[in-house]
Amino acid sequence: MTSTVKSLRVLSDATRLRLLVLVAEEEVTVAELQEIVSLGQSRISTGLSLLRREGLVTTRRVGKNVFYSASKNPPAVVQAVMDAAKLEAFVKSRDKAALALVLRKRKNKAAEYFNKLAGRFGRVYVPGRSWQALAHAILAVLPPLDIADLGAGEGTLAQLLAPRAKSVVAVDTSRKMVAFGRAMAKKHGLKNLKFLQGDVEALPINPNSVDLALFSQVLHHVTNPSKAITSAHSILRPNGRILILDLASHREEKVRELYAHLWLGFSEVELYEMLDQAGFTRIEISIVSRETSVPHFQTLLATALKSS
Repeated sequence: MTSTVKSLRVLSDATRLRLLVLVAEEEVTVAELQEIVSLGQSRISTGLSLLRREGLVTTRRVGKNVFYSASKNPPAVVQAVMDAAKLEAFVKSRDKAALALVLRKRKNKAAEYFNKLAGRFGRVYVPGRSWQALAHAILAVLPPLDIADLGAGEGTLAQLLAPRAKSVVAVDTSRKMVAFGRAMAKKHGLKNLKFLQGDVEALPINPNSVDLALFSQVLHHVTNPSKAITSAHSILRPNGRILILDLASHREEKVRELYAHLWLGFSEVELYEMLDQAGFTRIEISIVSRETSVPHFQTLLATALKSS
């Protein structure tokens, strides 16, 4: 009985209970737990140490990494406390999403390697090599799709997509941007490119009508990014995809005044949560660009599928 009482005393701390629930789901490191729960290393390590002392957590060392997991067959009363904690809304939603993201990143070592290579692409000059040329090459082999460019601005991306797409609808809240885009589409004879003035949080596009929805550096300008993603989900056909390019979380407050940003970027976990809550599946998120000059802004690429 004394051992059970001591275990329950340790679990009376919400953070320690949260850590135990996580390591019961999957074997993880302290660094991974930091990413999931957004707490300091010292606090996490102290909590795990107390859990381990009570026999609730075990460790396994692989090289420099130490993996933590919950002990098997805990006392019934401890298991009951853990089961109750799993039903808490925060643990159930946020921690579940964050854990899934961490595990996906761990498994995708090859992608991480190529992400690092991608950051070097523009550092060395090679005649004829450019991102613009590469984009055209990729677009040339894509099947013709119905595409929505959301928060399109003057439509630079939409005009690039239109010659190879079945149709492109570009949406922007600015009347002047839409007018400029329409003029450019007419000038270049892009009859399959349509511009609409509207709010990306309540899109003026029919439900289930497009194959691909794009947000390119848009969500940090949106009042409710989650609502915009949900709206994009509604216009996609079954098996349609969403693609998001946006800034990773940063602390440069000056962008609010200089560039009218409402959000200081997004973490991978935040984007994952918004996509998951909107109903998307097969969510993949990674950093695809790191600026070399201060303040070293980073760009996240997120893709996901609307299930059939």
